[in-house]
Amino acid sequence: MTSIPANYQPAADLLRDRVILVTGAGQGLGRAVALSCAAHGATVALLGRKQDKLEATYDAIVEAGHGEPALVPLDLATAGEAEFDGLANLLKRDLKGLSGIAHCASHFIPLRPLADHTWEQWNLLLRVNLTAPFALTRACLPLLARKPGSSVVFTGETHGDEPKAFWGGFAVAKAGLAALATVWGDELEGPGRPRMNLLVPGPINSPQRAQSHPGEDRSRLRSVEAASRGFLWLLGSDSSDITAETLRL
Repeated sequence: MTSIPANYQPAADLLRDRVILVTGAGQGLGRAVALSCAAHGATVALLGRKQDKLEATYDAIVEAGHGEPALVPLDLATAGEAEFDGLANLLKRDLKGLSGIAHCASHFIPLRPLADHTWEQWNLLLRVNLTAPFALTRACLPLLARKPGSSVVFTGETHGDEPKAFWGGFAVAKAGLAALATVWGDELEGPGRPRMNLLVPGPINSPQRAQSHPGEDRSRLRSVEAASRGFLWLLGSDSSDITAETLRL
């Protein structure tokens, strides 16, 4: 398994002139990745379910003196092909293209045996964590193909890589993302084609971690800001020869 270079320090203009779409940009890892991309020169499209949280991320980017981002309110739990095609058209019209996607949105439920998953819970876990990243990327693929060095980063999870009891549909969906990145990366392998990779950030101090590990001393975890450097590496030109890989921080 490939790893992000130790002590990686991205250039200040790593993502200059690039448009990066970040899902789950309203909080946690997605917010940190959006802020990091903007700080390194990208125009960021902020996708999330809650308008107020997206606006807070928007304000933080603008107040830091970075380029003005775009707001893309969209609920991945209910979006269908028409909504994803509409998103791609919006990016083409308003932002003139797309250079990368950071898939940070996720859906999680408290740990339980597989037999205790309801039909609705199972479908929602797979829809948000696996089906939506596929459908969104497929809709945006023509835009990505027009931009040299374009890159898609799916967010994995330790229990997708090493499944364990009670992690249920969440682990299954994350394992599916690893296969998705590998298959798609192999299909598109070649100079100038979009790269597809999966990043497993490990235990990080995020809202999802607070759900899965209540009572944990979160001060001992890697910050979401530190984790965002892995996304920068994969989205930028420093990893130009990396595709169809699962990587760990």
